[in-house]
Amino acid sequence: MAVPKKKTSQSRRNMRRAHHALKAVNSGECSNCGARKLPHHICPSCGHYKGRQVMSQPQIEEVSE
Repeated sequence: MAVPKKKTSQSRRNMRRAHHALKAVNSGECSNCGARKLPHHICPSCGHYKGRQVMSQPQIEEVSE
């Protein structure tokens, strides 16, 4: 079993962790409704993709008592 002979310094440990930061989400704007969406994905609010209707939005049915 490999065991380090010396303690890793804070500088060396932090240099190794330099790439561990979270990256910002790359989002774009829907060309139809203007909502924020991920690139190469269908717009969750209107169902458009590349300027055409791909997915129809479900109709909310009102329940009468």
